[in-house]
Amino acid sequence: MRLLVIGAGSTGGYLGTRLAQAGRDVTFLVRPERAAQIRESGLRIISPFGDTIFHPTFITAETITKPYDIILVTVKAFQLDAALDAFSPAVGGNTMILPVLNGMRHMDILSERFPHNVIGGALRVMTVLEEDGRIIQLSLLQELAYGELDGSLTPRIQALDAFLRSAQIGARLSSCVRREMWEKWILLSALGAVTCLMRGLIGEVEACPEGKAFALQILDEIVAIVRAVGEAPSDNFLTATRQQIIAKGSSVASSMYRDIERGRSIEVEEIIGDMVRRGKKVGINAPLLSAAYAHLCIYQNRVKAA
Repeated sequence: MRLLVIGAGSTGGYLGTRLAQAGRDVTFLVRPERAAQIRESGLRIISPFGDTIFHPTFITAETITKPYDIILVTVKAFQLDAALDAFSPAVGGNTMILPVLNGMRHMDILSERFPHNVIGGALRVMTVLEEDGRIIQLSLLQELAYGELDGSLTPRIQALDAFLRSAQIGARLSSCVRREMWEKWILLSALGAVTCLMRGLIGEVEACPEGKAFALQILDEIVAIVRAVGEAPSDNFLTATRQQIIAKGSSVASSMYRDIERGRSIEVEEIIGDMVRRGKKVGINAPLLSAAYAHLCIYQNRVKAA
């Protein structure tokens, strides 16, 4: 099977490299400036699982000549619209599109354009792309859940499972991947709202007066919205998430917080804004989450204006 990875940033670069190291046929679709960087330095991975420098096969949009079996979409959510036109020539009738973006807006967009190709994916890995092109994995956490959106065990999902499972990326087939995607969004929006609005790590928020109550209230607002518009989370997930967002001394922060620290654009619309809007459509107000949304929009507007 032939895999096309859309993007060679922190997520795509890491996953694609590990799959290629496992002997899989992997090509990266990249922008010209990233292609030049990779051509000169390769993909440099700094990881608890072992550092590596990998010189991948890569193409740019104008050089796509035929469909791929699998397309792994790893761009930032706000880059999806531009990426769609770039990789569309690589989509054939039997191509599987596996997106690992944040939020759920991307599923609506992809399913509308490629209704028979999209499968579900929920990725949990902490990586960051440094300015010099290095991809740094920040923790041992790495888990990639995937499956048909209706939970069925189809021949194509079994083929994808065989393709992914042997690589060192924590790959596992899920019969409830849609719920896992909503659970991931709950966690990301809660961590993002708490750490970005307070401009601090989870442990720093917990240590402040009313910090625990603030974090738990944001989580409750998000869960209420998801129960009304999406897939209700499991009890085990909620128990673990409540513990995580009020953990004493925790150094955990959201990816948006790390991007803010670097002065980069953030996925505010996809992680926070879309959640707020979906709640409003069903009559659920989320005052703390809405405050976080406004706060982050101010930051994003300043970045765009710079």
